[in-house]
Amino acid sequence: MIRFGERLREKRQKKGLSINDAADATKIRVSFISAIERGEYKKLPSGAYIQGFVKNYIEFLGLPKKEYISLFKREFDEQEYRKILPDGLLKHDDISITKIRAGYTFISILLVLFCLVVYIFYQYRFFFINPPLDVYLPKEGSEISQLVAISGKTDQSIMVFVNDIPVVVDQDGSFSKNITLFLGKSIISIKAKSRFGKETLINRRVKIINNNE
Repeated sequence: MIRFGERLREKRQKKGLSINDAADATKIRVSFISAIERGEYKKLPSGAYIQGFVKNYIEFLGLPKKEYISLFKREFDEQEYRKILPDGLLKHDDISITKIRAGYTFISILLVLFCLVVYIFYQYRFFFINPPLDVYLPKEGSEISQLVAISGKTDQSIMVFVNDIPVVVDQDGSFSKNITLFLGKSIISIKAKSRFGKETLINRRVKIINNNE
C-alpha cells in the first residue's frame, strides 16, 4: 500500500519539481518536506505544525484537499506522535521559547531603565547645566525712556531676577517687568537661577534719555 507521503512525493516528481522548488514555493523547510514525504513525522516540530504543513503542501501540489487530509489523519495519530516525540526535541523547543521570552523581558527592562534615566535627567537637568535665558527687551545699546520694559523667556521652573529684584515667571516660562532708571547710561542685569544654584546672567547696556528734550 502506498503511504501518504509517498503519494505526495510521486505527485511532486510528476510535476518536475524538486524538494527545493517546493520549499521555495510553500515556505516550508526542505527537511520538513522530506520528513512529510518519508512519513517521519517525529522529525517535525509539533502536531499542530505538521497539520499546517500538510495542508499547505497538498494545496501546492493541487491534490484533492479533503481526500488527502483524511488519508493523512488515518496514517498519523497525533497522540501517538506526542508519546514518541524525542525528549531532546521538546527540551530544545522549551529552551528556544525561554530564550525568546528572556530576550523580550531583558529588552523591556532596558527600555524602562532608559525612560527612567531620561525622566530623572530631565527633572534634574539644571543641576548639571545652566538654565536657559532669552532676553527680548531691551536690546543691547538701545536708547529708551526712563520706564524700561524688560521681557524674555526661560524654563517655568527657573527663578528670574532683574537687578536682583525677583520677577514672576509664567507657566510657559515667559516673564516681563517694567523698571525706572536714571538718565544716562545704565546696565540692566537679568539673571536666571535654578533651584540647584546654577545661574545664567545677561547684562544689557542701555542709555536712558529724556523724551521731553
